[in-house]
Amino acid sequence: MIYITGDIHGTISVNKRLNTRNFPQQKEMTKKDYVIIVGDFGLLWNGDKEDQYWLKWLDKTKPFTTLFIDGNHENFDLLEEYPVSQWNGGKVHKINDSVIHLMRGQVFDIEGNKFFTFGGAASHDKEYRKEGKSWWSREMPSQEEYEEGSKNLKKHDWKVDYILTHTCSTTALEYIEQRCNIRMDRDEMHPYFYGIEQKAEYKQWYFGHFHHDFELPNKQRLLYTDIVKI
Repeated sequence: MIYITGDIHGTISVNKRLNTRNFPQQKEMTKKDYVIIVGDFGLLWNGDKEDQYWLKWLDKTKPFTTLFIDGNHENFDLLEEYPVSQWNGGKVHKINDSVIHLMRGQVFDIEGNKFFTFGGAASHDKEYRKEGKSWWSREMPSQEEYEEGSKNLKKHDWKVDYILTHTCSTTALEYIEQRCNIRMDRDEMHPYFYGIEQKAEYKQWYFGHFHHDFELPNKQRLLYTDIVKI
């Protein structure tokens, strides 16, 4: 079984989102099943006892394995201290035995499905944050990560089952703006994902970041508090 949900922002929502009352389906899950968080995982934030408690809670008390892509609200200094290893065909940071960070631009084979993952997003509140304390420039991808993502998709003939990102394509952003009657800033990630949207074949694209839950055109789904089974 694989379930996907949106931003948990670390200690703010991890217990509420993933307790057995709000997510009773976990009673039928094992460590061979997965919950995937599409960015703003946030449990590597201070590296303090509270972070460690909840990471251990996911590892030792939850029956499933937790996978996550990075969002913009992550402590990239802490995240990148973990060694890079290979898991199911792609690069990961293994946080503990059953909490795994799926790195940018990778294609993973999970339960016979191909997942393309690409975390990161621009923080719209960075002027209120302090670099190295509550904001990190590594929230935005490097040119090498963009190139690796395209290379790995090409290696798979631009055909995957699922695409997991934190932010979205230009067309998806325009749809969200119209639906929510808001205007948002643009950055280079949106046209990069637009190019993938136009070229790749996929069953479903899941992303977070915008704190809403609804379906979009082009087989895309914005996630926040919903927990969706695939």
